[in-house]
Amino acid sequence: MTAITVSGERLSLDALRPVFRGPVQVELTDQAVENLRRGHQVILDAISRGDVVYGVNTGFGKLADRRISPGDLAELQRRSVLSHMVGVGDPLSDEIVRAILVIKLIGLARGHSGVRVEIAEMLVALLNADVLPVVPSQGSVGASGDLAPLAHLAGAMMGEGRVRIDGVTYDAVAGLAKAGITPVVLGPKEAVALLNGVQASTAIALRGLIGAEAVFNAGLAAGALTLEATAGRQVVLDDRIQQIRGHAGQIRVAASLRRLVEDSAVLDLEFEGRRLQDPYCLRCQPQVMGAALDLLTFAAGTIEQEVNAVSDNPLMFPDDGVVLSGGNFHGQPIAYAADIIALAICEVGSISERRQAMLMDASMSGLAPFLVENAGLNSGFIMAQVTSAALVAENRAKATPNSVDSIPTSAGQEDHVSMATHASVRLGAMVRNAAYVVAIELLCAAQGLDLRNGGHAATANRPTYELVRSKAAFLKDDRIMAGEMESIAAEVLDGAFVKIAGVSLDTVG
Repeated sequence: MTAITVSGERLSLDALRPVFRGPVQVELTDQAVENLRRGHQVILDAISRGDVVYGVNTGFGKLADRRISPGDLAELQRRSVLSHMVGVGDPLSDEIVRAILVIKLIGLARGHSGVRVEIAEMLVALLNADVLPVVPSQGSVGASGDLAPLAHLAGAMMGEGRVRIDGVTYDAVAGLAKAGITPVVLGPKEAVALLNGVQASTAIALRGLIGAEAVFNAGLAAGALTLEATAGRQVVLDDRIQQIRGHAGQIRVAASLRRLVEDSAVLDLEFEGRRLQDPYCLRCQPQVMGAALDLLTFAAGTIEQEVNAVSDNPLMFPDDGVVLSGGNFHGQPIAYAADIIALAICEVGSISERRQAMLMDASMSGLAPFLVENAGLNSGFIMAQVTSAALVAENRAKATPNSVDSIPTSAGQEDHVSMATHASVRLGAMVRNAAYVVAIELLCAAQGLDLRNGGHAATANRPTYELVRSKAAFLKDDRIMAGEMESIAAEVLDGAFVKIAGVSLDTVG
């Protein structure tokens, strides 16, 4: 089991990948504990002075001008959590909830939220026992943070709502008791510290990014195999072409493709009807996939920054002994990142579908019509490409930006919101759709290479060809291919092609 150390210092995206693979063990360092204690002392001092502090002795949102009496401060925390537990829809997956807990802990450990050490220790206990709050996926507009999702997390800590343990759902009190964890009673500022922030949308976006990385690499591998199957022109991968345009993603993609087809025996092969230049779906792979890579790289940087951010309000600054109110809870950075990921996913699938169409067009590929012998009696891959077209169309609809769709809430107090959670949630479906599209291209490309030269792939392309053939045999006569598509798509989503294509989105922590 992977260990994650939370110190209040920066963590890389690579350090968080294990959270999406299964349970983890988490440890707070002495520095994190000291950060928490210093931040909490700022709140205690403010209360002792009789300062008015939002969320400590005031109402919330439009009710911020309502003062709360000292005797009701603890009850304010409890009621604020209960009132915000209004999420609906399917629950988020265990892996995403696990990520939310870790990211929330990272933010608290920096010591600017004012919570007690016990609150952070509760999060550690939940993670180490893999007791996961049931968090509905709908109900957040991404400002003031992910209020409803995080309320269900905070509620579970209090013994309210539900939790999952080993896939079984329990009432929170029973689940906590089963794990030997005592529900927490929230103190001043602790409810707003747990409710405020964009940890839910960040965790969901991070999962989408990891999925996009897997699909992107599979798209590169599929494109390289298609390049061989169609005897494509390799000059388009020449590094000199890429360098004079200068985009980093284009340069990286071309380098990956050059390596994959380096010793190919079929590139530039002449055949009847061969054109001087290949269609754009082959010729412009470095430019299209490179632009997608640049978008994903930018989104990765934004998400890594948000993973390590303090997105609470108000904020404690122990060195100055002050409490400052701001707007770090606004999810616009994550909303933009999620929209960018959606655009990249969409185009990875779109260009893959076009390569499939080219493979099946005998006049362009020089292969058998629809990649099957005895065409007419056999339909070959006709309908497989139709499935791809349907999935690409669905992803195009889902790629519509969410970050521009603000709807005012809380009687106009929260008059501009990010829709970061909605933007992030749709990424899961888009990744799955694109994985199917690329899986279909992989089937087509392996079939095309078999028809071209008996399946003799370039050395670095060989693992891709062999993986496909381990799931699906050469199509001699029509058969049901749906199960094969599912099997290869599962390999895509599992990241099987990341090592083959070799493009990582990890940034330096």
